[in-house]
Amino acid sequence: MPKNLLTLFCSVLFFQYSQAAIIKGRITNEQQSPLPYATIFIKGTTTGTTSNAEGQYQLEIPAGSYTLVCQYMGYRKLEKQITVGSADQRFDFVLQPVSMQIKEIVVKSGGEDPAYAIIRAAIRKRNFYRHQVNEYTCNDYIKGMFKLRNVPEQVFFQKVNKKDMGLDSNGQGVVFLSESMTRVDFQEPDNVKVEVLSARQSGGGFGFSFPAFIDFYDNNVTAVITQFNKRGYISPIAENALLYYKYQLEGTFQDDGKTVNKIKVIPRRKYEPLFSGTIFITDDDLRIHSADLMLTQEYQLEIMDTLRIRQIHVPVNKEVWRTKDQVITMSIKQLGFDMVGNFVNVYSNYDLHPGFGKKHFDKTIMRYDTAFDKKLLAYWDSIRPVPLEKEELRDFRVKDSTAQAERDSARSSRTLDTLRAHQKRVKITDFFWAGPKHNYYFQRDTGIYSHQLSMKGLLKKIAYNTVEGLVLNVEPELKLSLPRSQELRIMPHIRYGFSNTHLNAWTYLQWTQESRLRNHIGENTWLLGGGKRVSQFNHDNPISALENEFYTLFLKENYMKLYENYFTTLQFTRRFENNSFLRLGLRYEDRTPLENTSDFVFFKNSKKEFLPNHPYELADIPFNRNQALVAEVGFSFQPGQKFIELPDRKIAFGSKYPVFGLTYSKGIHGIGGSDADFDKWQFQVKDNMNLKLFGEFMYRVRVGGFLNDKHVDIPDFQHFNGNQTFYNINYLNSFQLAPYYRYSTTAPFYMTANVEHHFNGLLTNKVPLFNRLKWNLVGGSNAFYVNRENNYVEVFGGLENIFKVLRVDVIAGYQSKDKTRMGVRLGFGGLFGGMVRQQSITEP
Repeated sequence: MPKNLLTLFCSVLFFQYSQAAIIKGRITNEQQSPLPYATIFIKGTTTGTTSNAEGQYQLEIPAGSYTLVCQYMGYRKLEKQITVGSADQRFDFVLQPVSMQIKEIVVKSGGEDPAYAIIRAAIRKRNFYRHQVNEYTCNDYIKGMFKLRNVPEQVFFQKVNKKDMGLDSNGQGVVFLSESMTRVDFQEPDNVKVEVLSARQSGGGFGFSFPAFIDFYDNNVTAVITQFNKRGYISPIAENALLYYKYQLEGTFQDDGKTVNKIKVIPRRKYEPLFSGTIFITDDDLRIHSADLMLTQEYQLEIMDTLRIRQIHVPVNKEVWRTKDQVITMSIKQLGFDMVGNFVNVYSNYDLHPGFGKKHFDKTIMRYDTAFDKKLLAYWDSIRPVPLEKEELRDFRVKDSTAQAERDSARSSRTLDTLRAHQKRVKITDFFWAGPKHNYYFQRDTGIYSHQLSMKGLLKKIAYNTVEGLVLNVEPELKLSLPRSQELRIMPHIRYGFSNTHLNAWTYLQWTQESRLRNHIGENTWLLGGGKRVSQFNHDNPISALENEFYTLFLKENYMKLYENYFTTLQFTRRFENNSFLRLGLRYEDRTPLENTSDFVFFKNSKKEFLPNHPYELADIPFNRNQALVAEVGFSFQPGQKFIELPDRKIAFGSKYPVFGLTYSKGIHGIGGSDADFDKWQFQVKDNMNLKLFGEFMYRVRVGGFLNDKHVDIPDFQHFNGNQTFYNINYLNSFQLAPYYRYSTTAPFYMTANVEHHFNGLLTNKVPLFNRLKWNLVGGSNAFYVNRENNYVEVFGGLENIFKVLRVDVIAGYQSKDKTRMGVRLGFGGLFGGMVRQQSITEP
C-alpha cells in the first residue's frame, strides 16, 4: 500500500507539472505607454516575474487558480483572479496612478515636515529589519546588458573598429549581454554562498552571475556600486541620515490595507556619497515598501554619469518582507563613448528556514554547476522571468551563431589560412617605435594556436647613463604555445654602451605550466637565465632608466649606480590555488665594478660635478671584483581566502586578512669561487583596509636582518628604496626623500613601516568650490629603524585624483643627526592613476 500511495503521489505531481502553462501579457498605463520592470507575482508567494523595457512579461505556473498581482511604483496595485489550464493565456494589465493623499501638515515650532517623524521612526526600526532574518535561501535571475549609443571615430589617435565591437555603421549596438539563474544562501552575520545553476553570455563567456546585494537597511550601502566609490553610500535611513538628508512627505496611498508614505530624499550637500530620489515607507510597521534612488557624479559617483536603483519589496510571510525585484540602470559618457546598461535581479522562492548544516558555509562563496553553460534554448525560455527585448533576442542569435561557426571552423584549414592572410604586415617603422610582431598560426587536435615573435621598439629602449653613455637595447621575444596549457618564452637581451664600448648579452628562458596537486590547480614557472648584463646595486631598481636619463642630461645628477656581471640563475615559482606563492632560486654572479666614461649633458653647469659610479654614500666600503652564489627561498600567504569554484578549478577571490611573506637568502661560500658568506631574512605584513566612509588605509611592515654577515658585498646589502627625483609611484615600497644607498646595512635587525591613508573625499568634499575638482587628500608616513645612528622617518600629505590620474605629495623627512628635508613628489594616484604600476622588472 505505501508503494501504491507513493506511485499515486508521483503521478499527481507529474500531472500537475505537465499541466503547467505560460501566462504572458503587457503592462501599460492608461495612455498605453509600457511600464518597464513592473513586478508581477502570485499573491501569497514570491513566485513571479518582472516586465522588460517594453512592459512585456511571461510566467510559467502549474495549473490551478491564483491571484495575480501587478505593481509598479507610483501606480495602484492591481489584482486579477486567474485560472490556469494546459494552454497558454494572456493577461494584460493597465495600471492607474495611485490616488495620493496629502496628510494635513501640522507645522511645529521649527516648521518641520511630517516626513522627519516617519524617517526617525524608520531609523529606530532599521536595525531590527536588518537582522530580522537569520538565514534564508532564494533564487535570483540576473540579466545584464550594456549597449553603445555612440562611439568616437578615434581614441588616443587609434581608429575605433565598430565592426569588431559588433556595432552598426552608426556606432550603436549591444556590447554585453548575459543572463543567469542562481541560488543564494545567506546566514547572519555575513555568510553568503551563491550557486550558479545556469549562465550564458552572448557570443560565449561566463557573463555576470553574482547577485547585487543592495540593502538600504545597512548604514553604508555597498555591493556592486562600491566599485564606483570605495566609501560606499549613506542610506536614507542610516543612523546618522538626518545629518546628510532633507525629507519631504509627498503623500500617502493605500496598499493591501497598509498606508504607504512617499518620501522625497534630498541630499543636504553636494559632493557627499548620497542618494536622491524617493523612498516608500509603510506607516504602521515602518518598513521599506519600495525605493527609487539615484546616484550622480555630483555625489561622488565615478566613471558613470548616473546610476539608478529601483527596488520592490513584497511580503514573504506576515512578518517578513524581502526584495522581489531590483533594477540597476546606468549611463556612461567618457572619451566620446555613450553607453547605457542595466542589471535586472528577480528574486523568488524565499525559504526563511533552510536549516543549513554547520559546514554549509565554507571557503567557496560562488560555485558554478558542472552543466551551467550546457542549457538549451528551451530551458532558458522556460525559466526566464523577464522576456528578452527584440535587440537582446537578435544579439543572442547573431553572436551565438557566429561563435558556434567559429568553433566549428576552428580546426579547418580555411580558418587557418584566413588568420594567416589577415595578419597585419610588419613595417620598417615598427622596428623603431611600436615594435614588430608576427604570429605563426598552426593546428592541433583541440584547435588553432599560435607562436609569436615580437620585439620592443628600438627608440623606446634607447637609454643614457654616465657609465655606458648612449645605450642601445635590443629585446626580441619568442613565445611558444605548447600542448597541455604550457608556454615557453625565450627572451634574449642585447645591450651596447657606445661610450664604454661594452657589449652585454643575456637570455632568459621561462616555462610556465598549469599543474594539479591533489586536485588543486596551480601554476609552475621555471626561469633559467644566463649571460653578461648590467645591474643596479639595489636589485629592486629604485630609479628607472628614463628618470636617470632626465636627471643626468638636464640636471647633471647621476643617481643610477651600476655594476657588470656574468650570471647564471635558476628560479622556480609555484602559485597555489589560494594565490599563495612559493619561490626557490639559485643565482651565481661574477661581478665587476664599472666607472663613469661619459660626462655629456644638454646644459653645461660648472657648479655641479657628476658623482662616481660607486655609491657615494658607501664610499668607505670597497667594491672589487667578486663572485657570489646566493640561494633564496620565499613564501607569501593570505589566510581566509575565499574562492569561486568553476567546474574544473577554483579561483581565489580575496580575503579580509593581510598578506604575510617570508624570505631567506643564503650566501654560499667557496662553491665556484664564491666569496659570499651571509644569511639574510625578512618577514613582512601588508594589507589594504577599506574603512568605507572614513577612507582606505594601506600599510606594509617589514622586519629582517642578517643572521650572519661574514662576507657581504654591496649588491647583497639590505637596501632601503630611496628616491631623489621629483617622481615616485612605489608609495608602499619606498622612502620618498631618502638617498638611495645612505642607509644600506648588514645589521642583524631592521624594521620598516610604510603607511598611508586615502581619504577618498572625506575632508576635501566639504571645501566649497574645491570639492568640485574631486581631488582627494592622502597622508601617511614612511620609516625604518636599524639603530640609533641609522634611522629615518618621513611624513607626507598630498592630493590625488588630479584629473583622475595624478598625485602630488609634500614630504618632510627626519633623521636623528641630519637637518629636516622638505620635498615635493609627483606620481600617479586616484581613479585611473591608482591602476598604474611600475613596469621595470626586478632582477631575478
